[in-house]
Amino acid sequence: MGHSGSKSSLPPPERPEFTSPWRPMTWEILVVGEVGAGKSSFINSVINTFQRRVTSRALYKTHYIEGEDGSPLPFVFNDSMGLEREEGGARSEDIISAMKGFLQEGHKFNPLSPVSPNDPGYRSNPSTEDQTFCLVNIIAADKVSLMHDDVFAKLKRIREEATNLNLPQVIIMTRPDIACPLVHSDLRKLYYSRKIKDKMQECSNRLGIPMNHIFPVKNYHEEIDTMNDMDFLILKALDQIVNVAADAVQQPSFKSSSQHEYGWDRLLYGRKSGSKAGGGDCRCERRIS
Repeated sequence: MGHSGSKSSLPPPERPEFTSPWRPMTWEILVVGEVGAGKSSFINSVINTFQRRVTSRALYKTHYIEGEDGSPLPFVFNDSMGLEREEGGARSEDIISAMKGFLQEGHKFNPLSPVSPNDPGYRSNPSTEDQTFCLVNIIAADKVSLMHDDVFAKLKRIREEATNLNLPQVIIMTRPDIACPLVHSDLRKLYYSRKIKDKMQECSNRLGIPMNHIFPVKNYHEEIDTMNDMDFLILKALDQIVNVAADAVQQPSFKSSSQHEYGWDRLLYGRKSGSKAGGGDCRCERRIS
């Protein structure tokens, strides 16, 4: 006897990926530099670019970046106390502790006393979300030739530890308009300027970071409205920061040396289809109109 009715259909195959990540993650970006180099101004400039308006945020804290519609973007900037010569400013070992995720948000840096595991708020076992995976050095173009060797020694000590952890590193070179009259008159002449190229090369020579990981930007300072030429440089720098970090976590040497301590395997959602690791698509897209 035949069966009445239509043949039951099989359920559709399960999709290989969720529509949203089952473990939201953010990219922790640690910003370091000399006092007055423009660390906080760079972070504020990134916020301004995405908000399409000039904003003002508190210093020395974790900055969660939001898009124009208020939705959170999957990267976080950790601001830090500036470096100074001799014993002034933040200590390099404290910045390294912050880089490893041992310091909670709001930690008060003390130039006279290094961080101790007994300090309030010290994390003895930081999670993956607390740890840095890209180190951003802020250097002012007009001051790089005047920077004291003590400050560079601190930056190099931090860089050495980041290298030991296989963390990617870049330089954001601020104040190009102050360093070069040509750029001051026309920001679009930035990459025509011999002086700016020389300053980038000097940054590379002093800190050991390659030229293709150095990005000059003009921070928002006196402006009351956002400007497309400034936004373009800021977005390009941020896009490269995310790309450098995403490329680094794909390297076998990075995974083998950092996976146990940092748990980077949790971040690798895959990039085969152009996606980035993390809690969402990390491409720094904002239409310049």
